[in-house]
Amino acid sequence: MKSPLLTLPGAVPAEGVDEGVAAHYGDLFREQRALADGTGFVDLSHRGVVAVTGEDRLAWLHLLLTQHMSDLPVGRATEALILSANGHIEHALYLVDDGETVWAHVEPGTQEALIAYLESMKFFYRVEVADRTADTAVLHLPAGSIADVPQGVAVRETPHGRDLFLPRADLEAYAGQAGPPAGILAYEALRVEQHRPRLGFETDHRTIPHELGWIGSAVHLQKGCYRGQETVARVQNLGKPPRRLVFLHLDGSEVHLPVAGTDVRLADDGPDGRKIGFITTSVRHHELGPVALALVKRNVALDARLLAGDTAAAQEVVVEP
Repeated sequence: MKSPLLTLPGAVPAEGVDEGVAAHYGDLFREQRALADGTGFVDLSHRGVVAVTGEDRLAWLHLLLTQHMSDLPVGRATEALILSANGHIEHALYLVDDGETVWAHVEPGTQEALIAYLESMKFFYRVEVADRTADTAVLHLPAGSIADVPQGVAVRETPHGRDLFLPRADLEAYAGQAGPPAGILAYEALRVEQHRPRLGFETDHRTIPHELGWIGSAVHLQKGCYRGQETVARVQNLGKPPRRLVFLHLDGSEVHLPVAGTDVRLADDGPDGRKIGFITTSVRHHELGPVALALVKRNVALDARLLAGDTAAAQEVVVEP
């Protein structure tokens, strides 16, 4: 959906998955600094919104998601995954229960497949699942923001900020008093700095939760069965994941960032060496310069010098080998 906030001064539309909101409003680094300082907001109204109602909603979601949901307190933010039977990540949900409804926002365009799966699993449970994307917009306030939150709006409050589930009709009016806008590129730069994975960026068709550090934050290890749990338990108790997420400091002298999918190799082997991973997200950060997240083979030495394409890279551990 195309956001009405694209009419704000300086707005440059985002492309790809994030099409529909602003990539930036004319000054990427200023927008990053504003978010880091706790001011402004990010328009995430392109994300899918799913609502689950009914008295069995928490118990039912507990059976389907990787997170412990049955005793989720009202107002507590959480996140969860849906896995395939083989333990590969299919969906990532960012959730909060307001006492009557579990609200979740998900990656743009994934809500239809998610709802189809949820509908297929309703059986005799007293729940209703609805796509609320058309009438509800997600807006992000950074950590430290003192912006007022409208009464009655569901809010996910995390260490990284607050996600508001606003009536879409109120988006423009609220944005007008929420402070300076920041684009999705500024939001992504801080996400990379915080080592937070994103579905479809840090994941591919065979990603399992252990590779991205989603154990704990999105996967609860002391709960009952859910689809894919066997893989989670086996890797947790008996082995290690085949890959691990790393944070890369990139050579700042390069003009171009290595794009997602760029091969990562050992620097000692040169640009024609064996591929040991790939870039998932690369950004220019207002303090750190060019940085990236990447998936590499688990056994890559922690002190190994890397090449992302032709760009020198030094790794910082996100997931322990």
